[in-house]
Order: sequence, then structure tokens, then C-alpha cells
Amino acid sequence: YHHQPTVTYTSATHVAVVDVDPGTGAVKLLRYLVAHDCGTIINPVIVEGQIHGGVAQGVGGGLLEEMVYDEQAQLLTGTLMDYLVPTAMELPPIETVHLEYPSPRNPLGMKGIGEGGAISPPAAIANAVEDALAPFGVRVTRTPLGPSVVLGLLEQAAARGVTPA
Repeated sequence: YHHQPTVTYTSATHVAVVDVDPGTGAVKLLRYLVAHDCGTIINPVIVEGQIHGGVAQGVGGGLLEEMVYDEQAQLLTGTLMDYLVPTAMELPPIETVHLEYPSPRNPLGMKGIGEGGAISPPAAIANAVEDALAPFGVRVTRTPLGPSVVLGLLEQAAARGVTPA
């Protein structure tokens, strides 16, 4: 872990463990881990809540929340009937490790906590899906990774003649 003693921004590492069904394209989160440095932790319950809420929001961006527009730039997925957000059913237990490197820039040594949870999950999920589909030669280059997207990636791999070993 590289620690720069003069920074006030937070840093985090996220790891997703997934199961991908190549027949349906369904992605299931099995495990989610976060190592996070927000400086001095004043209230651990609030820190955990911020991380868990951010991860839930990021899981939506990684798996469910797709904004679709028509040719006239009108949003087609503007209701909760079309624009899916994660519920507790889509989330695995979230495991967190707290690293406390106090910031020298304020008297309490605090850093931000709200940003890190939501930004990293789409990338962590995309990397986990690509790893799970490595035998198929799949490259993940976008999110969200709904079943139709995953099936499309598998179809592209099959069209290139890539089959799992």
C-alpha cells in the first residue's frame, strides 16, 4: 500500500467475486471486499454505512442501471419499471478493512468517505466478469453487465471461434 502522508483524499481497493452463468448471461455477486483509508475514523458506524451505501450504488452501475435514449435524445429508461436499482437481493455481504492513515492537513486527521464506495464497483465487477469468462476469450469494455450484454460478449467470442478449453 502506497501512503502519501500529505493527501486529504480517500483511497480504496475493491474486489468483486462473481459467478457468471454462460447459458443465461446472469452475473451473481458472491462476495465483495473493500479496503479503505479515510484517515482517522470518528464514527465507525457512519463509515460502514457510507461504504455499504456507495457499494450498493456502484453495483447498480455495474450490473443494472442502464440509461437508454432514442434518436431524439429522449430518455427511454426514466422510471423504476425500466431503470433498475439494486436491492438487498443483488448484494452479497460487504466485507471492509479500514486503514487509518491520518491526514496531516486537518486537526482530526480525517479524509473523505463518500466518494470511494460508488466509483469503484463497476470496474471491480467488470474485471471479475472478464476473469470468470477468460476461458471464452471475452473482453469486457462497458457496464452495466446485464444478461443480454454478457450473452452478446459470449456470442462475439463464439463468432471468433473461441471456445473454452
